[in-house]
Amino acid sequence: MTGLYLNNIIRFILLVIVQVLILNNINFGGYVNPFLYVYFILLLPFETAGWLLLISSFLIGLTIDIFSGTPGMHASASALIAFFRPAIIKIIGSSREYETGMQPSIRDLGFRWFITYSFFMILIHHTALFMVEVFRLSGLFDTVKRAIFSTIFTLVLVIITQYLFSRTTRRK
Repeated sequence: MTGLYLNNIIRFILLVIVQVLILNNINFGGYVNPFLYVYFILLLPFETAGWLLLISSFLIGLTIDIFSGTPGMHASASALIAFFRPAIIKIIGSSREYETGMQPSIRDLGFRWFITYSFFMILIHHTALFMVEVFRLSGLFDTVKRAIFSTIFTLVLVIITQYLFSRTTRRK
């Protein structure tokens, strides 16, 4: 159990560093902004208590806000996906039983499940983030386009990260 906490703390720190130092400086044509830090929320174990899920998500968002100068934007979007996470997991479902210590990952639940889960979580996050950033409906089409393009780019980064840093053995 201590190893699980340590892994999540290390993941938290590394994702914040990568997001703040590298990914916050990427902006393709004003429409693509990758936010890989959501990977932390995506990979929290299934049995994570609701209150811990919300607090952890809020803290990673708040940390990004502090370093990015975006007061509360990332914290609110991160808390929102933490709130919707149990419902999305339930709606998507899985042919496998969720076991203790299992993470929502390609290794544990397969590629199709993970990509569907990640896509909806990232889309909700990015839509909320960009709507809070713009805070008006006049540019709705551009905001939705930006959310979709950023979601696709972030999803690609999440999948690459999943394959680069996950163990190759599959649970039985």
